[in-house]
Amino acid sequence: PEECAVFHCRGCWTVLGDSLQLCGQEPPGLRVLVCFKVTNDVTWEDSLLVGLEGALLGCAYYLLFCRSCGLAVGFILYSSGSDLAHLRDLFCFFKDSIMCYLLKNQMIIEASKVNFPAVTLKK
Repeated sequence: PEECAVFHCRGCWTVLGDSLQLCGQEPPGLRVLVCFKVTNDVTWEDSLLVGLEGALLGCAYYLLFCRSCGLAVGFILYSSGSDLAHLRDLFCFFKDSIMCYLLKNQMIIEASKVNFPAVTLKK
């Protein structure tokens, strides 16, 4: 596939996932990459956080961390309103915490500057 990319932690370059695991579109108001699978270098704590502002207002979620450097790299949505229900139990990487290595061009680029092709769970 031409648009294949590997997702790296911005803090330490640890591999966290890849574009073959993308499974949803970026929801309005959230700058995230939505994946159904990540590497073992992504961890999370058992305690739930509750969003107090922004797009995650009122949502309960687990914060994702890079195992190597401890940087917060995303979240797993546990509960939400109907507008974000399709993201529950998926891995959502913060675009600002992720760098992408594009395999075809052998380029490194910020995730916020990459537009991946549309994918859905139906595919």
